[in-house]
Amino acid sequence: MSLRPPELPSWATWWQRPFPDANTLLLQGRQPALVDSGFVGHARETTEWARARAGRIALVVNTHWHSDHVGGNALLQAQGAAVAAGAPEAEAISRRDPGCCSAEYLDQPVAPYSVDVSLDDGQILRLGDTEWEVVRTPGHTPGHLALWQPEERLLVVGDALSDYDVGWVDLALDGPDAAATALASLQRMADLDPRVILPSHGPVPADTRAAFAAALRRGRRLVDDPDGAVWYGARRIFAFALMIRDGIPSEEVEPYLHARAWLTDAARLLRLTPEALAADLVKSMLSAGGIVLRDGRLRAAAGHTPVAAESLRVPYPRAWPASEPR
Repeated sequence: MSLRPPELPSWATWWQRPFPDANTLLLQGRQPALVDSGFVGHARETTEWARARAGRIALVVNTHWHSDHVGGNALLQAQGAAVAAGAPEAEAISRRDPGCCSAEYLDQPVAPYSVDVSLDDGQILRLGDTEWEVVRTPGHTPGHLALWQPEERLLVVGDALSDYDVGWVDLALDGPDAAATALASLQRMADLDPRVILPSHGPVPADTRAAFAAALRRGRRLVDDPDGAVWYGARRIFAFALMIRDGIPSEEVEPYLHARAWLTDAARLLRLTPEALAADLVKSMLSAGGIVLRDGRLRAAAGHTPVAAESLRVPYPRAWPASEPR
């Protein structure tokens, strides 16, 4: 007999979304809040969903700044919402660091937004009508955070883990200890012994302790096998690129990869040329079924929602307008 996922309280609405969007949590009450806002190509869908259920959104909290988590920020902010993010990322957004959101590095578009509330470890936030504690969980990104609601024992874990995965780590950008940092964050979250885990991708795990046990094993593998961690990240980034572009013509795939900073960094860590890594990446993912060749285009095999090409035409952070205090 299979376990059923634990129930959420009536004031929490969970939206499990396919790639390229992260799952979204709506916390209803006097100050309606949204945790993560999906991909920029579906920003209007996100805002309409939230407004239909809450009327307005007072605050958006980002678990971290990757494109699938912050894509609706700009539109929600234009409608009056404030945005909150972990301190390291909030500070970079405020000074308009060209590396914001890893958008240019990963070639993942993010519409310009600002951060109104910088969050530190242990800070208490009122979301909807309930209080949540900010838990710093660096690893997947340096500013990654979780949100803990102790009365209901709910834990929003972002990309730190899911029922089937753990978040990839960037050993090139964040250093060789990034995987160990992510593993320590997993252990910190497991020690909270939550009743419910709310991950950014996939379903709510039915067995929270089993989910953490599996995640800790996977996290340990990333620590013990740095080359494997680099390959893991490269496969995830490439699959996402194919998802948001409705695939890439087969003859353009390797030139596209050669031009990517993340691939150049991965090749250096793996002691390969970018050309060799690009060829190996395509060949291995085709062989494993992670990508498919259809109608002359390489496409991600995993289920995902189409993205309108025009929605990707937003500037890289280096061209964002200056952030204005609100």
